[in-house]
Amino acid sequence: MHICVMGTGYVGLVSGACFAEFGMQVTCCDIIPEKIENLKEGILPIHEPGLQELVDKGLREGRLNFTTDQAKAIEQALTIFIAVGTPAGEDGATDMRYVDDVADTIGQYMHDYKVIATKSTVPVGTAKRIRARIEAVQPEPVEFSVVSNPEFLREGAAIEDFMRPNRVVIGGEDQHALAIMKELYSPLYLIETPFVITDTTTAEMIKYAANTFLAMKISFINEMANLCDVVDADVHDVARAIGLDQRIGRKFLHPGPGYGGSCFPKDVQSLAHFAQEAGVKLQLATAAHEVNQQQRGRMVEKITAMLDGNVAGKTIGVLGLSFKPNTDDIREAPALDIIAELQQQGAHIKAYDPVAIPAAQQVLRDVEYCKDSYSTCSGSDALVLATEWNQFRALDLKRVQALLNQPVMIDLRNVYEPETMKRLGFRYTAVGRRSRQRDSAN
Repeated sequence: MHICVMGTGYVGLVSGACFAEFGMQVTCCDIIPEKIENLKEGILPIHEPGLQELVDKGLREGRLNFTTDQAKAIEQALTIFIAVGTPAGEDGATDMRYVDDVADTIGQYMHDYKVIATKSTVPVGTAKRIRARIEAVQPEPVEFSVVSNPEFLREGAAIEDFMRPNRVVIGGEDQHALAIMKELYSPLYLIETPFVITDTTTAEMIKYAANTFLAMKISFINEMANLCDVVDADVHDVARAIGLDQRIGRKFLHPGPGYGGSCFPKDVQSLAHFAQEAGVKLQLATAAHEVNQQQRGRMVEKITAMLDGNVAGKTIGVLGLSFKPNTDDIREAPALDIIAELQQQGAHIKAYDPVAIPAAQQVLRDVEYCKDSYSTCSGSDALVLATEWNQFRALDLKRVQALLNQPVMIDLRNVYEPETMKRLGFRYTAVGRRSRQRDSAN
C-alpha cells in the first residue's frame, strides 16, 4: 500500500519511517527543498534514538522516499497522513493554517479515492473542517474519507511507542476507510495491541484528554513537592506511595521545573480555548497550565536562595537545555526560561547539553556554551541540573566539587540523593526534599 505523509517534522518523519518498517511504500512530502534534499541523503532535522537507523534502512531498501512534488505524492497514495505543525497562538487557540494548506493541496491534486488521516493534534471538529476545504477546491467531485488517527509518541522513545503502542486510536465514519486504516496497522495485531475504533470527533477529543490529564498529573506532583519543601516532607516517598495505588499509577509523578516540549503546553491551552468557545470552562486544565508556568519561577527562587539571595555577577553552570532527555527539542523547555530569568537578574550562564546546543544557540544569547559537563562546572559559583540526561546521573562528584568555585548544586530533577551530597560536602537542594536541603546547607 502506498502512503503519503504530508510534513516531515517530528510526527511525520517518525510515522513515515515506521510505516516503511511495517512494509508500506511511503513518500514523505514537504515544501522546504533543503530539508528534503538532506533527508534524501539521510540527514535528519531532529534527534530521536533509533530514527536514523530506520530512515537509512527505508532509503536503502526503497520503501521510504522524500519529495517536494506534492501532486505526485498525493496521486500515488491511497492514504494521506496530515502531520504538519499546529502551533498555539497567543490566546491559546490552535493555528490551523498549515492543516488548511495541506487540505487545500490534497483537494486540488486528488483524482481518485483517498483516505485522509490527521495525525497532527487538532481541535475537535477538524475532520469536518478538512472535508469542507477539500470539497471546496476539488476541480471535480471525487469520493474520499477523512479519519482521525492521533499519535501518542513520546520524544526520546517515539520508535518504541509507534512499534509497541499502548493503543491505536482510529476515528472514522465509514467502514471502508476504517478497514484501510486497520490494514496499515496490521503488524500490531500480531502483538495484540488494543485498538480503539470510534468516530472522528471522539478520536480528536481523546488526544487532548490524554495529554491534558498527564499535564495535570505533573502539575499536581509539583504542587505536592512545593508543599513538601515547606512542611519538611519528602516528595519522593509521597510520589512512590501514591503511585503504588493502581488507580493513580507511578508514571508522570516526577517533580521538577515543569513540563515543556511541543505537546503538553500547547495542547492544554488549546483544549481550554476550544472548550471555552463551546461554552465550557475547564478549570483543571487552566490550573495545570498556571501551575506549570509558576513552577519555573520557583526554580529560579531556589537557585537565588542557594546563592545568598543574589545571582548578580555570579557564574551559574547549567546542565541540560532540551525539555527532556534523548531529544534536541527546546520548545517550551524549562531550562530556557530559567536561564533567561537568571540573566535578567545579572547572572552569567555557562551551559552544556549533549545534543540541544545548536538549537539553543538560536534563541539564547550571551550564554557560554561548553564542550562537556566538567567544563560547565569550571569556574561556576553553582551548578544547576536542569535536564536529566543519563550522563548527568553519574557525574564524578569530587571532580565537580573541585571545579566549582563553591560546592553548590541545585538539582531540579532530583537525580542525586541529598544525604550523599551532604556527606560529600555539597550545599545541595532539590525539589520537594527540603529537610535534607536544610541539613546540607548548615
